[in-house]
Amino acid sequence: MVHQIKGLTSKFALILTFVLIIFKINAQDLHYSQFYNTPQNINPALTGVFGGDHRFVASLRDQWRFVPVPWTTFSAAYDRKLYVLKGDKHFMGAGASLNHDRQGDSPLTLTSLNINAAYHRLLTPEHIVSVGLALGLASRGFNSQTLTWDKQWNGDAFDPSLGSGENFGNFERVTFLETGLGLNYRYQKSKRSYADVGLSALHLVKPNTSFTNSNVSRLPQRFTYSLVSNMQVADILDIQLHGLHQIQGEYYETVFGALGKIYLSQAKGKEFQLHVGAGYRTAGSLFPTAAIQYNNIYASFSYDIDRTQYNAITQSNRGGPEIHVRYIIVNVKSIKEVKVCPIY
Repeated sequence: MVHQIKGLTSKFALILTFVLIIFKINAQDLHYSQFYNTPQNINPALTGVFGGDHRFVASLRDQWRFVPVPWTTFSAAYDRKLYVLKGDKHFMGAGASLNHDRQGDSPLTLTSLNINAAYHRLLTPEHIVSVGLALGLASRGFNSQTLTWDKQWNGDAFDPSLGSGENFGNFERVTFLETGLGLNYRYQKSKRSYADVGLSALHLVKPNTSFTNSNVSRLPQRFTYSLVSNMQVADILDIQLHGLHQIQGEYYETVFGALGKIYLSQAKGKEFQLHVGAGYRTAGSLFPTAAIQYNNIYASFSYDIDRTQYNAITQSNRGGPEIHVRYIIVNVKSIKEVKVCPIY
């Protein structure tokens, strides 16, 4: 069975590689260049898949501030392992993620809070399959008072005292249900050599996001294919390869990259790593990345060098910074009760 699983994994990875190469990128939902640092946003089946018991993550992305129509995305997430099932062949993962996206002059905002749960089954100590569910609420809205309108032109100049001629009433914000489903397969050869291959779908219910009662605007489902592989190539060096492809209606996005993880110190209590690498988004963005990890504290930084058509016209390569901070808690495992002396 192990050989069959490895064969299926190789075929799946090959198919995913072709998908990553063929498609170009554009996206509707919020997205991060360092997608592997926001696992619950990518796939609910990744909830609880990490080395430790509790995981806290905070992420920030800022872009297009020079246009200027600043677009800022903030995320915070927590997940943990739950050993509530009998036996050592399976465990649960539970978590929550908060996302806030703000863009444009209005500004248009999107805030969502999702609760995620996952079931993880160990086929063998090296092979784990997971299924995850996401359920939450999202709210999208804008402020019409910050916008200007053609009816506020008095013939000579802009006059803010003139009415906009628009009647938004109570339709400046809409709240809708979020649903998601994900699958993931992990091959865990060792603590430092593993691979995750996943597939997920968000907006399963296709919620209505229209600001008016008279129209229906269904949010398209978003399908995400992801691959993250970490390989130990030397005592002081790991290589991470990662790829992502997302499809949402007529929009699609592909991101791929690599990191070198240098173990500068492996002393217990003083473990220190330096990560250096880069990634590419096929719409035309290159993003160098650097990260440090001290014991269970991790911080990373990347900067998108945007070479889209807009920047070609403005002769600018400016994009935006992205920051991720992670902290993992490892519980001290209790020692099993044993009898020190035989009982006759």
